Amino acid sequence: MGFRFDLLLFTIALLSVPVLSDLILSRVDRRIDLTSQVVRITSTLKVENAGSDLVSEVLLAFPDSQAKHLAYLSASSTEGKGKAKGSAVSFPVEIVHPKGMPPALTFYSVSLPKGLGKGDSLTLDVLAVFKGALQPFPEKITQADIQLVVFYETAYYLSPYVVKVQSLSVKLPDARIESFTKIENTKIHGSEIKYGPYENLPPFSYSPIVVHFEANQPFAIAQELVREIEISHWGNVQVTEHYNLVHGGAESKGEFSRLDFQARPHVRGASAIRHLVAKLPPRVHSIYYRDEIGNISTSNLWGDHKKTEMVIEPRYPMFGGWRTAFTIGYSLPLQDFLFQSEGKRYVNISFGSPVNEVVIDTLIVKVVLPEGSTDISVSAPFSVKQGQETKVSHLDLVGRPVVVLEKTNVVPEHNQHFQVYYKFSSLSMLMEPLMLISGFFFIFVACIVYMHVDLSISKSSPSYLAKLQWDEVQAAVQQVRNIINRCLMIHDKLEASLRDLSRTGDVQACKSARKALDGLLKDLSKDLKPLLASLQSSQQAVQILPKVEELVGKERDLQERMMAKHSAVVDSYEKKSSGREIENRVALQQQKITALRQEVDDLLDLIDEI
Repeated sequence: MGFRFDLLLFTIALLSVPVLSDLILSRVDRRIDLTSQVVRITSTLKVENAGSDLVSEVLLAFPDSQAKHLAYLSASSTEGKGKAKGSAVSFPVEIVHPKGMPPALTFYSVSLPKGLGKGDSLTLDVLAVFKGALQPFPEKITQADIQLVVFYETAYYLSPYVVKVQSLSVKLPDARIESFTKIENTKIHGSEIKYGPYENLPPFSYSPIVVHFEANQPFAIAQELVREIEISHWGNVQVTEHYNLVHGGAESKGEFSRLDFQARPHVRGASAIRHLVAKLPPRVHSIYYRDEIGNISTSNLWGDHKKTEMVIEPRYPMFGGWRTAFTIGYSLPLQDFLFQSEGKRYVNISFGSPVNEVVIDTLIVKVVLPEGSTDISVSAPFSVKQGQETKVSHLDLVGRPVVVLEKTNVVPEHNQHFQVYYKFSSLSMLMEPLMLISGFFFIFVACIVYMHVDLSISKSSPSYLAKLQWDEVQAAVQQVRNIINRCLMIHDKLEASLRDLSRTGDVQACKSARKALDGLLKDLSKDLKPLLASLQSSQQAVQILPKVEELVGKERDLQERMMAKHSAVVDSYEKKSSGREIENRVALQQQKITALRQEVDDLLDLIDEI
């Protein structure tokens, strides 16, 4: 009802509009392509000047409701006919606001450089590309439903000029059509609807039509795409593309069944995004595809000498309203994209996304130039918002200049080449290698200086002398610990000789072993005396000396107990005493030996901590 009310107001407004000039459109052929989410309307206009004045512009009119979806508009003309037909010549197109026009229309002016004289004619090819002109209806569907969309247009060509003859054809993606407006001279052939021809239409003729049809093609929309193109004069162009993708078709409702989708993907998910195809330059290399989780392995790459295609599969099939984010990166050879002209270097590279199925709400292209680039300018085939920033990377001193280009409502037709011009001295390329060489040189010099310069504290200072004394104390204590440990090993050998005695009964061998071990203990005792004297004379050993003396004393007691036990056992064996009698005789001594051995071990651990 709202659409019909707006249409009524729009029609009333058009009735009071005056004719702008003596131009007439002797023939208009329009072709509307609805086979993808992008609506492309190609209009061939044969323009004639029926007046006497020279005409230098042709006006194109669009309803405001349609103009807000207009993403790309171009006008061109091909000179000559048949085999003599030359290349197409593009004309400048800009938005204008002619006086006396209703607010419901948006006008664009096509400038004719040569002008159109009396009786002259010109064939004009106009391409209008619309983003978001197809509206899902119903707006929400289940996994098993097909996606239906609705499209609004006029069967008559909306123009401020008289139209002599006109026709319209609407190309649909499939022959299944829910409904469409039928007026005079309407025909349908498979997936194509034809309106006309219609003759002698006055200015601003308007006949609304509505087409409701099946469109299961995915509506892949990048809400934001950031392309970073980094130029390195060492032979590489690094391109990184960050996608924030959403399925802009009918929203999915209900539950999603992976089993149903895998079994019948073209039925239980006909409108889902299963994969995207990125068309990359032929000599691309070092390609990666990942998201915030990590690398995504569901992609395939193939190519030849003309192109390289990468088939990208998201981690999950995307239904209406579902979102994902991922990053594509690849490298290109510099010589294919960097050129020189009039003393300047310039980068010549494509503007839009390499994924043709994707339309973009906001596209940000960042061209990172080498550090030291100056006199920067941009040449683009369409209007873009320009800015500049600085990126600091490895081995940079002041940072690299970054040209920032931003554009909204980007469609595949915007994937044209643009140029970034700048000046750059070849000597600047040596800056980073010289920085590396200088850095390593200073590191080596610092190492040489460090190895040959005495950075120690003065040997006459009290702190240095105190450190030397403490080092001497630590060395003496360590020697004492080593001697005590050797004494404990001798004690273990004494115990081993008694075990051999109980096994063999050889008293003489046991006595010989004791005599040898006793000599070793006496030698170790002599070695302890100078170490203890050194510790007693040092002020730095005040804290640790009592524990060392206690350790030596405990070891001596342990040594005496061990000798007494050894003598008692040997004497008992000489007297032919029984094993029970021997154990009873040395039981008390064994208890004291065990206690002393534990005390010695504890003191060793304590001294080690100190």
